[in-house]
Amino acid sequence: MITVDNLAVEFSGATLFSKVSFVINPTDKIALMGKNGAGKSTIMKIIAGEQKPTRGNVGIPKDAVIAYLPQHLLTEDNCTVFEEAAKAFSHIHEMSAEMERLNAELTTRTDYDSDDYMKIIEKVSDLGEVFYALEEVNYDAEVEKALKGLGFKQSDFSRQTKEFSGGWRMRIELAKILLKKPDLILLDEPTNHIDIESVIWLEDFLVNKANAVMVISHDRTFIDNITNRTIEVTMGRIFDYKAKYSHYLQLREERRSHQLKAYKEQQKIIADNKAFIERFKGTYSKTNQVTSRERMLAKMEVIEIDEVDTSALKLRFPPAPRSGDHPVTVKDVSKAYGDLVVFKDANMSISRGEKVCFVGRNGEGKSTMIKAILGEIDVTGTCQLGHNVRVGYFAQNQASLLDPDLTIFQTVDEVAKGDIRSQIKHILGGFMFSGDDIDKKVSVLSGGEKTRLAMVKLLLEPVNLLILDEPTNHLDIRSKDILKEALLGFGGTLILVSHDRDFLQGLSQKVFEFKDQRVIEHFETIDAFLERNRIKNLAEINLMK
Repeated sequence: MITVDNLAVEFSGATLFSKVSFVINPTDKIALMGKNGAGKSTIMKIIAGEQKPTRGNVGIPKDAVIAYLPQHLLTEDNCTVFEEAAKAFSHIHEMSAEMERLNAELTTRTDYDSDDYMKIIEKVSDLGEVFYALEEVNYDAEVEKALKGLGFKQSDFSRQTKEFSGGWRMRIELAKILLKKPDLILLDEPTNHIDIESVIWLEDFLVNKANAVMVISHDRTFIDNITNRTIEVTMGRIFDYKAKYSHYLQLREERRSHQLKAYKEQQKIIADNKAFIERFKGTYSKTNQVTSRERMLAKMEVIEIDEVDTSALKLRFPPAPRSGDHPVTVKDVSKAYGDLVVFKDANMSISRGEKVCFVGRNGEGKSTMIKAILGEIDVTGTCQLGHNVRVGYFAQNQASLLDPDLTIFQTVDEVAKGDIRSQIKHILGGFMFSGDDIDKKVSVLSGGEKTRLAMVKLLLEPVNLLILDEPTNHLDIRSKDILKEALLGFGGTLILVSHDRDFLQGLSQKVFEFKDQRVIEHFETIDAFLERNRIKNLAEINLMK
């Protein structure tokens, strides 16, 4: 059991939160929720020992193991993927090597009655008690199972970690954490860089094999599937619910209704007493009553109503010009990089107004197909855009392509044309950039702010084919809901690549699955596709046991 006792964090005289106390039990699966800037990541860092609070402390049992995965992390560059993941067991191998060294020393020493000799025996005994209590494990097989579950292929195991992107390196670190089987796993936005199949595998692991878990995530389905408790950080304090996320939302709304009712009643009492004091101030016969009421008001703790984030992304795509009947036609398309075949003989026809999604593990060709459709890479076969197609493209790294030296206003101003230039401030306001914010440089923006700014650029001219590659990375749940609502109202054709299941639900009528060098068309909703594949994928992973 881990205890968080009376934590407080202050910056430059301002209080981020105070009097934060709770207990983490051995089987708790906790969602740490709250608006951006509320202090969620700070609390997690304090529990992980990465940051010190202004006041308070965290009580951790002596032998407890806590593993922490931050939002941004890079592994070392001097070993292979398998070697890096296997470091999860380095403490066990070190323990075994130390026992062998001490036993070898005992065989050569003859001072059997000395204190030093007895200390070595005691140390061997203590190490042996811990070592032999460990269950017998095939460590190589465990490493292989974790890496494959998180999307790595067998051929990746011998590759150097430096060959992989930051997202893939984060998966390696996640594999190490899961292999350690810690008493508490702390995860800050773990699904941002992994595909749907890996998210499903991670869910199964956290629910069925992990001990205590605390997670910060904007993936509504993920946190609903894995958690049984929700701790909300709001207005500098916490509220603890023994409920999963979707139930917590209902309970929070009920709590706020009760608060509002109590607040109104209290305000009436305050107003009545102030009126009494004002009326009878200076009246000798009422002096005691006036004084009593003044004292009561001075001591009264005013009821606060939970803050509601009223800022909202006001997102509406311009009317889509009419395109031809088939905006996208792909016929017998293949793509390879040297000996690596991404896909071959792929075919797809997307009709005007259709909303489709591309799914599959990372590296199976989703983004490559988008580049082929846009004519950005050479392929064999035919990729053709239909009559009068106007494309709006949001790349997976779109936010990182923004010029860090420009301000928010300059970023939009340089691409705006014609009359719309007079509406730039209004458009930015709709994307939660207002007042002095528009003069901030891109370099100081958060990931979510950069994503919103990149989306603004997409809306400056009407399009009838929207291609969005992971548009929800770094967006909070509220912003994702508003983007989804806008896409549902978009009158053109949509191709969507996303690993966020909740975001995908209801957005597509057709699924194109990228798998084993093939592109397979499924005439079903994403819900039906994922339900069918959930069982199959977990069964495949379990076969490796």
